[in-house]
Amino acid sequence: SGWSTAILAELVGPEGEVHGVEIVPELVERGGRAVAVFDTPWAGIRQAEPGVLGLPDLAPFERILVSAMAGAIPGELVDQLAPGGVMVVPADGEMYRVAKDADGEVSISAHGAYLFVPLV
Repeated sequence: SGWSTAILAELVGPEGEVHGVEIVPELVERGGRAVAVFDTPWAGIRQAEPGVLGLPDLAPFERILVSAMAGAIPGELVDQLAPGGVMVVPADGEMYRVAKDADGEVSISAHGAYLFVPLV
């Protein structure tokens, strides 16, 4: 819907960037309109490439927030984390925090059961 992207853009401020990614074209349009209401030109909604998770061409990212349930923690998104980066992702009914340290080592902690729409 774009609201999460808009809220994160307000938190990040104009010194950063926020990229929302949607697979459904109608949600890209609706999300773009929602973000535009907040006048945050450093944020936007992008059309996902079929079969591609995240935005590998723009990686690495300091933070990744996934708002759809994956079957397992997506390695493609872990690869897009910058050293020192953190990803929050629901996978297989659980919420996870994935952190990559300065050396690229990954640590994963579980934070309770959650339900989301499937990640496609």
